[in-house]
Amino acid sequence: MELTSRALVYSLVALASVSLLAILWLWPRLARQHPVVVLARIGLLTVAQVAVVSVLALSVNNSYGFYTSWNDLLHPGGTPLALAAAEHPKAAAPKAGALVQPSTEGGLETVKDLPQGKPEEVGRVDSVKITGTESGLSDQVFVYLPPEYFVPRYARERFPVLLALAGYPGPSLHLVEGLRVPQTAWELERTGRMAPTVIVMARPSVAPPRNTECVDVANGPKTETWFAKDLPAALRASYRVSRSPASWGVLGYSTGGSCALRLALRNPGSYPNATAMHADYQVPNDRWTDGDLFGGDKLAAQHSDDVWRLQNLPAPKVSLLVISTRTEEDFPATQQFLSVAQPVAEAHPEFRVDSLFLDDGGHSFETWRRELPAALEWMSDHLKPPQDREPRQ
Repeated sequence: MELTSRALVYSLVALASVSLLAILWLWPRLARQHPVVVLARIGLLTVAQVAVVSVLALSVNNSYGFYTSWNDLLHPGGTPLALAAAEHPKAAAPKAGALVQPSTEGGLETVKDLPQGKPEEVGRVDSVKITGTESGLSDQVFVYLPPEYFVPRYARERFPVLLALAGYPGPSLHLVEGLRVPQTAWELERTGRMAPTVIVMARPSVAPPRNTECVDVANGPKTETWFAKDLPAALRASYRVSRSPASWGVLGYSTGGSCALRLALRNPGSYPNATAMHADYQVPNDRWTDGDLFGGDKLAAQHSDDVWRLQNLPAPKVSLLVISTRTEEDFPATQQFLSVAQPVAEAHPEFRVDSLFLDDGGHSFETWRRELPAALEWMSDHLKPPQDREPRQ
């Protein structure tokens, strides 16, 4: 039986029920203190407890999709998806400015596996607080600066930018500790598979605890404005990053992947390149969003529906990569999105969509880490090298 099959759950429920009945029926007969009798009691209790715990574990796994097959569960790590500071400071050191300020928030000091060495050798991860002028929102993010950022001969060079978004309700630390974005990027850059890139790691909900799905909420936080306008403006004012949108992209997993697609489709002038891992394609209306984010505005809701946009609005000038597994719960929705997106790409060369799939894997960091190297390589191939340079001093 498959790991996620209902038959397996029902079988274990039956086993647990039989075990409990056996305990009730046989317990008086197993009251003697003979070693064999004691072992029988222990065996009955063990079978019942293991069956009950297994039912609970399978129910949770089936609800959240952590593992989608026996192979996924029993062989962690699997096959990665492939394409056909002497120390890391607690505070950041961007250019002085009101929009980006050093921060000690986020828990970066708890991460033990960041590459160790001088910034010009391994890069650096800063913790900063970014304040938006248009949205009025502010949040703490991590900024990975590649080694070349600190090398004197690159002092006038600007760098491409990748915005990486965590899932909901995860903090931005999940991108460092769980997904290992800066560690993976450094390894890819070191081996020549990725160009030096500034990576900004953020959570999608700038105004927690509500899941705002990276949209401007009716009578609420302007999350889309923060990501599409405020964050790029603040970064350009504080770091040596490209001023051309063609050098910018956004990547995310789970809710962060949904946000990545939505931000690119709605704001191609900010993020013309996007990679979505295990995304949804519509904005949900559930307890996490605390109801309808659009306040009953059906047109606003439609414009945030990825499939509806591609079917009813002009094709944006963007390049998209959709990543998932064939055993994921969202795989049918991904197929539906691609069935709409691919004909649009064939008719409009300025719109491009690619897809990559693992044969198995669930909604978990173990799976997303297998997908990340291919995602970062694809992004690097699509982020255009910056043409602008810092003026001579």
